[in-house]
Amino acid sequence: MVAPFRIFGRGTLVALLGASLLTPSAMPVHAADLPDTIPAWLNDINGARAMGWVKAQNARTLDLLGHGPLYKGLYDTSLKLLQTHDRLAMPMQMDGMVYNFWRDEHHLRGILRRTTADSFATDHPEWTVALDLDALAAKEKRNWVYKGIDCLHSQQNLCLLHLSDGGEDASTVREFDLRTGQFVEGGFSLPHAKQDSSWLDRDSLLVSYPWSADDLTESSYPYIVKILKRGQSLDQAQTVFAGNRKDVEVGPEVLHDGAGHQVVLIREGLDAFASRTFLYRDGQTTSLALPLKSSVSALFNARLVVLLDEDWTVNGQTFTKGSLVLVDPAAKNPAPQLLLAPTAGQVIEGASTSHGHLIVTLYDNVRGKIAIYTPAANGTDFTHRDLPLPQNMSVDLISTDEDSPFAYATSSGFLTPTTLWEINSDLASVQKIRTLPSQFDASDMTVEQHEVRSKDGTDIPYFIVHRKTMPLDGTNPTLLYAYGGFEVPLFPFYSAGIGNNWLARGGVYVLANIRGGGEFGPAWHDAGLKTNRQRIYDDFAAVAKDLMERKVTSPQHLAIQGGSNGGLLMGVEFTQHPDYWKAVDIEVPLLDMMNYEHMSAGASWVGEYGTVSIPEQKAFLRSISPLQNLKEGVKYPVPFIETTTKDDRVGPVHARRFAWRMSEMKLPYYYWEQVAGGHGFGASQKEVAQTQALSYAYLWSQLGRTR
Repeated sequence: MVAPFRIFGRGTLVALLGASLLTPSAMPVHAADLPDTIPAWLNDINGARAMGWVKAQNARTLDLLGHGPLYKGLYDTSLKLLQTHDRLAMPMQMDGMVYNFWRDEHHLRGILRRTTADSFATDHPEWTVALDLDALAAKEKRNWVYKGIDCLHSQQNLCLLHLSDGGEDASTVREFDLRTGQFVEGGFSLPHAKQDSSWLDRDSLLVSYPWSADDLTESSYPYIVKILKRGQSLDQAQTVFAGNRKDVEVGPEVLHDGAGHQVVLIREGLDAFASRTFLYRDGQTTSLALPLKSSVSALFNARLVVLLDEDWTVNGQTFTKGSLVLVDPAAKNPAPQLLLAPTAGQVIEGASTSHGHLIVTLYDNVRGKIAIYTPAANGTDFTHRDLPLPQNMSVDLISTDEDSPFAYATSSGFLTPTTLWEINSDLASVQKIRTLPSQFDASDMTVEQHEVRSKDGTDIPYFIVHRKTMPLDGTNPTLLYAYGGFEVPLFPFYSAGIGNNWLARGGVYVLANIRGGGEFGPAWHDAGLKTNRQRIYDDFAAVAKDLMERKVTSPQHLAIQGGSNGGLLMGVEFTQHPDYWKAVDIEVPLLDMMNYEHMSAGASWVGEYGTVSIPEQKAFLRSISPLQNLKEGVKYPVPFIETTTKDDRVGPVHARRFAWRMSEMKLPYYYWEQVAGGHGFGASQKEVAQTQALSYAYLWSQLGRTR
């Protein structure tokens, strides 16, 4: 379970970790911070010498972990779960139909298929294939991975199809007709790059693209937005907005509200959390007086629905951070209207427009609900009704259509299979579509929520999933997971993989809601920013100690796991508390924090981590950076370091350096670098199953299980 670093709204995780690493000659090296014994050729991601080292490392790991009954059982289970037809088909509402992207044993890359809403509500929907990605990849001899689709609002059959080569974030964008199942002859086509595009009208796109080799920010993202007309070449596109190389990125967004209004925005990202928002109208851009730390969730009756990440004082009235407000983008002086302010322990995840209503997702003490907000008769106030969804569960809004009252949502829990619901926003009603069949036997399992006091006195909640008969003798094999960054929340979820590969085998699973995440709003995240980040690591250690004090587990039986920013968390816990853990699974991680700003999209994360250019922040980063804090003579657990060559967010070099440094110190480790897959586990289901099986085989073998 790997969480990327940036959020659009809070419910949707969107990748921002950058593209390619700088070349070794361009990377500044601080002699006191980076061991000069790590060879420069290891930085050359696809270099022959580096890939030779990777292949040797992979072969060693496969030889040690990838054989025998333990691995085979885990692999077979993982692949079966990935390909089972019992999975829920998650809907996308486009062109008056319900679409779904589906992969199984016959469609390894996947198919984009459609059915009617009525058929989708039946037990056996009748699907029509719109795009066969396996056939396309074979025809074009490319390792295509589906990365999403964006359809024209007025003619939703015309769409921009995003295809990635091997799973990386950079994509090729091509115009596709859903009704014919063909690419549009002479249609829009944007070559492979990290890019952002939105339909302005049928014959115009707003595109943020690296128009030349110099048109990239220091974070490796485009910052110039141009209008591209149908039939034009890229060099004929006209600039409508230009940021600068110090920005994180610049991108367009076109919003519709179902009432005939369209608003075009351009967002200039200043750092991981702050951005300037501009209104594009009649060929002109105008700055909007929105707080820098805020995000636009939707358009409703020509007003922007804005989620605040900082307090906003306007005309003597203060709107607290975490609130949802409505703002007229055409007004010279904004007069925000408060829609909803969260109470203590609550966080608003986001809002979407649905047929003259707003659908709002909210969490209260890590438990979700969805409400329908409807304008009152006076046209300014709102009434709201909570949807009758299951209590004490996670909820997610899956699909909405501003022109239709119908939407789709899911509910789930650690032991409760996911249920798909159809929402009618006009009636504020829900109807069950279908429930995922149980993927593992949870009849003898239970879920508890506990709190533990962290080092600074803050209470940190965590969930623990275990058998009802779990002995409190400190011997239970326990897997502790957390993320702790970028305001990304972790909520209870149903996982067939965890259920079968961990819980059903007798393991205990723990999810920690440590600071840095978004479970309790912006303040919960802000408490762990920059030089306050040690609080996050103390929170995680406090949960581990509490598990030991409750005699759930002990260091010989405790494993930890995290990816991306959570991979950094694993690296810090590995070096700060090596005696706490028996196994540490470090997935697609950042590990060299003294040089992270010059690697991949590192320059964009300064708002989260701080910068080495400020002495105080440099000293803190030096104190926690896993690579720089490996020490001779320390007894560390044997870690599993996982990454992918095609990861163009974090990149594989953090993991490579860490493994090389461990080898220099004669410290044992496992290393696995899947070639394809981007910032994840693989491009195909077989690659994903292989990585998952290796990960669980490592965890179980470290805790003493061989079958």
